[in-house]
Amino acid sequence: MITHFQFKSLFENKDMPGWHFSFYFKKQKFTGIYHQNGGIEWTSEEPSDEHIQQLKEQIHELMLFHVYDK
Repeated sequence: MITHFQFKSLFENKDMPGWHFSFYFKKQKFTGIYHQNGGIEWTSEEPSDEHIQQLKEQIHELMLFHVYDK
């Protein structure tokens, strides 16, 4: 489970899409960029193949809730 999820806009103009995000999973911090098209670009070490799909789904859900469902 993702904990301490945070995000902020990539751009000064917050209407432009693109966000930095960070979270902890199994006591390890992960960071990345969430693009408008739903693509995720990891700026930290990528999660293991075993967990990456689950984490991507959780990130999409969190971004939909926090950014798109205002």
